[in-house]
Amino acid sequence: MSDPGLVQENDEEESGDRFPPPPPPPGQRTSLPYVQSPLQRLNAFAHRRYSAQGYRRLSNESDAAPLAPRPSILLPHLQHSEKKFFELVTLGDVNNVKQFLQENPGFNINCVNFQGISALHLAVQSRNEGIVEFLLAQRNIDIGDCVLHSVRDNQLKILKMLLEKLQETAPGLEFVGVTHSSDFPDHVTPLILAAQCGHFEIIEMLIERGHQISKPHPPDCLCSECKIRLENDDLLHSETLRLNLYRAVTNPAYICHSTHDPILTAFQLSQELRKCAMIVPEFRAAYNQLAADISTFAVELIGCCRSSEEMELILRQKTGLTSSGQYLFPRLVLAMDYKQKEFVAHPNTQQILESAWHGDWYEWKLKTNAIRALYPIYRLIMLPVIAIMCVVVPRNALVKHWDIPLNKMISHNAAYILFLIIIFLESDMDKAEQKRRPPSSGLEPVIVLYVIGNIWSCCRLCAIEGPRRYFRKMWSWHSLIMYFLFVCTFLFWIVSVMDVKHNDQLDLERKYWHHLDPVLLAEGTFAIATIMAYFRLLFLCRLNYYLGPLQISLGKMSADIAKYMTIFVIIIFAFTIGLCKFYQYYGGMVQTDEASGIKTAQVSSFVDFRSTLKTFFWALFCMSPLESADVIIENLPGETENTTIINKHTFTEAIGYIAFALFEVLTVIIILNMLIATMSNTFQRVTDNVDVEWTFGKTEFYLEYVLQTTLPSPFNLIPTANGLMSAVEWFQVFARNPPDRKARCTPGHCCFIDVELDEQLAKDFPILMSQLVQRYFREKDASAESTVDLEVLKQDIAEIRQMLSDYIEED
Repeated sequence: MSDPGLVQENDEEESGDRFPPPPPPPGQRTSLPYVQSPLQRLNAFAHRRYSAQGYRRLSNESDAAPLAPRPSILLPHLQHSEKKFFELVTLGDVNNVKQFLQENPGFNINCVNFQGISALHLAVQSRNEGIVEFLLAQRNIDIGDCVLHSVRDNQLKILKMLLEKLQETAPGLEFVGVTHSSDFPDHVTPLILAAQCGHFEIIEMLIERGHQISKPHPPDCLCSECKIRLENDDLLHSETLRLNLYRAVTNPAYICHSTHDPILTAFQLSQELRKCAMIVPEFRAAYNQLAADISTFAVELIGCCRSSEEMELILRQKTGLTSSGQYLFPRLVLAMDYKQKEFVAHPNTQQILESAWHGDWYEWKLKTNAIRALYPIYRLIMLPVIAIMCVVVPRNALVKHWDIPLNKMISHNAAYILFLIIIFLESDMDKAEQKRRPPSSGLEPVIVLYVIGNIWSCCRLCAIEGPRRYFRKMWSWHSLIMYFLFVCTFLFWIVSVMDVKHNDQLDLERKYWHHLDPVLLAEGTFAIATIMAYFRLLFLCRLNYYLGPLQISLGKMSADIAKYMTIFVIIIFAFTIGLCKFYQYYGGMVQTDEASGIKTAQVSSFVDFRSTLKTFFWALFCMSPLESADVIIENLPGETENTTIINKHTFTEAIGYIAFALFEVLTVIIILNMLIATMSNTFQRVTDNVDVEWTFGKTEFYLEYVLQTTLPSPFNLIPTANGLMSAVEWFQVFARNPPDRKARCTPGHCCFIDVELDEQLAKDFPILMSQLVQRYFREKDASAESTVDLEVLKQDIAEIRQMLSDYIEED
């Protein structure tokens, strides 16, 4: 027998080539067309030969036929002379390069290697100014994308030489990108690249030469230009171009050259980038990173402030905020609107805010927690005195002391605690003998006054802040709903009085009342309003370092629950619709056990839509009975008298149990545990960033009481001198129309006086921003100096090499 590693093949296969002959060259005729069988193509691809028996022939290396040439990617290759030229350019000796070109007339100075790099590229990358200047002096030199390389490497002198050469070659060519560049897209201009890299001096030089960057349109822009681009441009190219432009315009170095208010620009760009992240989810991570970086730039700028005067000058800027005259620190309010949490929570910002919050009452910080907790009781006793003094002597020093935000907060909270006590007494009244009329405890007029005063306070804040900013806060919606329920209660009281007056059923016992009786409706709305009133105590928890983060986490967890509600609703409705009348026939049936006499009734779980929905809802909390899926059939008559038969629909019951078990697995085991994990993640995220989150929430609390009146509800219904003077001042400004003050009234902001920024502040702000920018870049340079700069080392080596070459030539 033959060796199993060898296979005998017929003469035809032995005489055939391992690979098929190549096709004839173009233009040459052949008698027979070249045809390659599928087996030959397979053998050629695998470089193997197979016999009819399917065995592979083992051959020696000497027997292997050479591989046939195959087409490949065509790339440029340097010749011997070109390689030598590249070596001379790399060494940086101008004389040797000049001598080489003289010895080789007609040499292609624009030759490139397989990477597309020319000699000019090598000179730019090695930072050799002499070689670059010499090469640019040659005729027909192709600059290519060397301008962009010099920009990326921050080579200012070489960049100027390249731009001058481009200006001589074709004016305007320096302002556009480079096509067919292996390193840069065609839309990247020198200024865009310089802005992306953050090269301050190059940006300044390019702007002086007339370079510009057009700010990208947001993704939701529907202008005529954007519509044309959407119809004609490539989507990937369009989104990449927008992202690259945002990377350029959001760089701190470019912002400092393009605007006089970098902080405001940073706020606006950060919000715009977050909006882009929501519209273009494919680049969400990149846009969010840019938004975080530009927000950090604003924070680092205020971190360079060295005094309270500098910080106050920044926070008092009104640019970018409508009706800014109502606020003590407009820039802080703007930061709250743009959700710049790090900016708000920065120690410099909080130091200024705390100074304004405490005013001249420095002793409050030294008081113990017990005294702080009991102080509202003392303030509650003093409220009538404060109200009288605000009316009689509004300019008294004590009135000004009570007008600081901290005292406003204490006064308002003291009055609110009294309001909570009153509604508790009203809710705790005995209703056993109550007749069909409103309660008559004597506390009702006080409650009405309190509610009216609180409603007036909310309307005043809404007019000052504007509806958009006011209702952006969830606690504002809470107050709106709460006071609406109180008003509904008062209206139901009035309706009940009118109903008794017309129908004369005052002594009708409660059990005979209609289910929509006005008294019953009033009690229901009052109960819900009382719950919400006491729930507002959570708003005060923001002041505490330990309770504040918990309250913030509670709000964010509520948002998590709202997200999962969609999934829960879909699952519940899917099972409810499928089983809504699955057990309808068995509804009301009762089965009796003959031995024990125990009766078992059919559970109304899957009988109708309402019962099925209720069963699945309470099953989320594991409160539905296990018998919900049982099928109960009443006793059937037997074959003889006084005998019964118990029938069972096993398949129907099995379907019910399987569906009920599947629902429990999906909701309780999977989805509910996912919700718990999400809420745990939310709490951990707040805890990890507790200083920023808590400080941001506390600042929102502070800003609300800064705008409050000195007198709380219901004393705020009393006209005070300050309030009347504000109204008189508005009418005076409206009538006289002075140049520096404007009386305005818009749908968003009711009756406010727009005051121009103080001239001194307007002059000092640009000077301060220049100083902050200098300090910012100085700190950046100082941090960069701690690391080894390889590019600087390369430049130093190139200069030393040039000096040695010049020294040798002189000798």
